[in-house]
Amino acid sequence: MNTIVGRITKNAEINILKNDRQVVNFSIAINDNYKTKQGEIKEQTTFYNCSYWINAKIAPYLIKGTLVELSGRISSNAWIGKDGEIKSGLNFHTSRIKLHGKANTKNTQQQQTSETPKGNPFTEDENDDLPF
Repeated sequence: MNTIVGRITKNAEINILKNDRQVVNFSIAINDNYKTKQGEIKEQTTFYNCSYWINAKIAPYLIKGTLVELSGRISSNAWIGKDGEIKSGLNFHTSRIKLHGKANTKNTQQQQTSETPKGNPFTEDENDDLPF
């Protein structure tokens, strides 16, 4: 099990597969800084394509710029593109999502207020009378 923390780079999308299974797809970026032997500070960004199969109701909360902590497993894939170039990518098969902060741009905040639902994304019924 791995844990990564990064910012969402694109709003999450729900894809419906055969047998009405739903998967939430989104991507995150992780920034890392290091110092070279010459004392120069370099920044490196790693991108992960993420999938979450457990509950699609989390998708409206996964918007561009939001800081998230993910637990799951990492995999990689490689392919030859249409242009004949070798391509590769990192995937993160997410089993747990923890939201750490909202996006910090004005456009995203306006989008959040108009699109992000209120309440708990994990409850099945909003009119449920449970105290939690």
